[in-house]
Amino acid sequence: MNDLKIEATQSTPLIETDAGRGIIYMEGDSYPENSFEYYSDLVAWVDQYLKEQTRPLSLELTLLYLNTSSIKVMMDIFDELEEAHHAGREVTVNWHYDLDNERVAELAEEFKEDCSFAFNIIGQE
Repeated sequence: MNDLKIEATQSTPLIETDAGRGIIYMEGDSYPENSFEYYSDLVAWVDQYLKEQTRPLSLELTLLYLNTSSIKVMMDIFDELEEAHHAGREVTVNWHYDLDNERVAELAEEFKEDCSFAFNIIGQE
């Protein structure tokens, strides 16, 4: 399984995957022109990982801002994680945020409300 390394830009986050360790790392802002196109490789990677691997999957997020279409893509990914969790897979989200950025904490809380898997919101100074 091929891992992804998509470099960050001003409007898109860094995305790195590590199938061997079962980790997806994302950091930065997310307001690409076409979120569904930008995230298509990541969505395909998550789908393939969940089908082919039995190891846990952890998302390590340090997302600062998401536009509406990026939020929709993240909801789709979290829905897939929720399905995997109900099927017995161990999945975790660790969403790191700056304590001064309450908006991100509120967004993470909204996502967490819809998830029954481990979803940790971690404030940092």
